[in-house]
Amino acid sequence: MVQNGSGARERPQDVRDAKVVRLGQERRSKAAAGADAEAIYRRILAAIIEHRLAPGRKLVEERLAAVFGASRAMIRQVLARLSHEMVVTLVPNRGAFVAEPTVEEAREVFEARRLIEPALARKLALSATPAQLARLRELVLAEEKARAQRDRQQVIRLSGEFHLEIAEMAGNAILARQMRELTLLTCLIIILYDSPVGRACPEDEHSRLVEAFAKRDGETAAALMLHHLDHVEQSLDISLAAQEDDDLERIFS
Repeated sequence: MVQNGSGARERPQDVRDAKVVRLGQERRSKAAAGADAEAIYRRILAAIIEHRLAPGRKLVEERLAAVFGASRAMIRQVLARLSHEMVVTLVPNRGAFVAEPTVEEAREVFEARRLIEPALARKLALSATPAQLARLRELVLAEEKARAQRDRQQVIRLSGEFHLEIAEMAGNAILARQMRELTLLTCLIIILYDSPVGRACPEDEHSRLVEAFAKRDGETAAALMLHHLDHVEQSLDISLAAQEDDDLERIFS
């Protein structure tokens, strides 16, 4: 028997049961916190990709905590994750900012993509399944619909998703992780340097890629991907800068 704080005696089984309940509560609490952090991460990332948070925008922990009803520690954890993915820059003694790739960094991003993506396109052309082709066609149709509605934010998001799907479908996990970082940076680059009427990814080039995959034509797929990346880079206009919206409540409403 064990004596508790009130003087009553508890059986060892009761003590074990109480410990199990307490541990279960702690695990549920940690799981809930993790789920909340994941939701906040996804919402901030979406706001960046969709141009609701502009490159160079300062991300103030206190304001984000208030908007999401979260602790500053959780916000700090999310910002650290975004920093690891290179879409947020953490500056000592200044805080966190949405990444603002320079012209030179933009060129390096496209150089890296030209080295990686044609090979991924060639590989996918040799292994694409009907389900994968259907998924890519679904994204192309969604992108065409967004373009017809002049929803540029959706076009940019869907274009990035299309390229990420190709990287993941090709089956190389290491290159897929690298492509995730490069694609996120490309979204920021397009936001910063594309013209207001820019098309993110030019029309028809994604659908032509899918048709090359469907025909299992690896060399054509690789050549189309290389041409596509060149086309996107050449559409950039480094004279333009994104505009800032200071209303976090509106951005995340």
